Amino acid sequence: MRKIWFVPIKKDFTFKSLFEIEKDPFNIIMTVITVILVSLFFYGVTDYLIHGHHAYNVTRQHPWGLLIATYVFFVVSSTGLCIISSLGHVFKIKEFEIIGKRAILGAIITILSGFAVIAFEIGHPVTMAIYNVLTPNFTSAIWGMGTLYGMYLVFIMFEFLFLIRHDHKMALIFGLGGLIIGIAAHSNLGAVFGFLIARPMSNGIFYPIYFILSAMITGSYLVFLIYTYKFKGYKEKFPKRVVAMFEKLEKILALLLFILLFFEIWRMLTAIYGNMPGKADTAWYVLKSKSFLIGEIFLGIVLPLIVILVNKGRAIKSLVFASMAGMVGIFFM
Repeated sequence: MRKIWFVPIKKDFTFKSLFEIEKDPFNIIMTVITVILVSLFFYGVTDYLIHGHHAYNVTRQHPWGLLIATYVFFVVSSTGLCIISSLGHVFKIKEFEIIGKRAILGAIITILSGFAVIAFEIGHPVTMAIYNVLTPNFTSAIWGMGTLYGMYLVFIMFEFLFLIRHDHKMALIFGLGGLIIGIAAHSNLGAVFGFLIARPMSNGIFYPIYFILSAMITGSYLVFLIYTYKFKGYKEKFPKRVVAMFEKLEKILALLLFILLFFEIWRMLTAIYGNMPGKADTAWYVLKSKSFLIGEIFLGIVLPLIVILVNKGRAIKSLVFASMAGMVGIFFM
C-alpha cells in the first residue's frame, strides 16, 4: 500500500486502471449506456451555451423545467444513500456495516451530478457562488439549500476518506455530521416548494417531510441496484451477509412505502376537501394524470410494495427489478 494525499492506494494502481472493466456482456452494455448519457449531457451543455435557457423550453413566465426535477432526483438519491449508509457505521446496525463505503461513494457521485445539472440551470453559477458568500440572503430557502448542500458534500467526502482509511472514529464524526446536515439540506429543499404561497397545491409542511421520506426510499432502491451489480446477483447467489442486509432492508423499505402511500392519500384528500380554488383543481388534474398514477404511484410505490408482500420480505432478486421500476417512479415524483 502507498498513500496519495493520505489516501491508501494499492501499489499497482494507475489512473488507467480506473477505466478497466471485466469484459462481460452486462458490463459492456452498461459502459455503452454510460458513454451515451455522458455524451448527451455535453450535447445539452453545448446547446445551452449557444442558445441559453431557451434550449430547455422554459421562459420567464414558466421558469422551472425538467432540469429542476433532474436536480431534485439526484440530490434525493444522494441524501437517501447517506441516510441508509449511516445505519451501519453511525447507528451500528451490524447488517448494514458492509454498505458504508459504496453507499457514501454513490452519495458523492449523485450530489456532484445534481450540482452539474443545477449549475447549467442557474445560468450564472460562478456569480452565484461569489455572492452566496459575500451577500447571503438568510431569509432565502434557496440560499439555505445551496449552503447546506455545499457543507454536506464536504462532510461526506471526509467521511468517505476516513472510511477507506479504516479510521472509524473520525468516519463516525463526519458521518453523523453529514447525516444531520444532509437531512437539514434536503428538508430545506422541500421547503423551497413548501414556501410557494402562489402554488396552493405545493404550499405547506408536506414537502419538507415528503422529501426526506422519498430520499430514504430512493436510497434503499439504489442499495439493491448497487449490490446486485457488485455481486452479479442477477445470475449468481448473493453472499450470506448481503442476503441478511437485503432482508432487513426489505422490511424497512416496506414500512417506508406504506408511510409514503399513506402520505399521498392524505395529501390528495386534504387538497380536494373544501374545493379550494387553485388547489382542488390541481389535485383532480394530478389524479387523472397517467404520469402520477402509473409513474409515481404504481412504479414508485405499489409495485415494489406488492413484490415485498407477496414474497414475505424474501424477494431479493425480484426486488432488484422492482427497484429499477421504483427509480423510474422516483423520477416521476
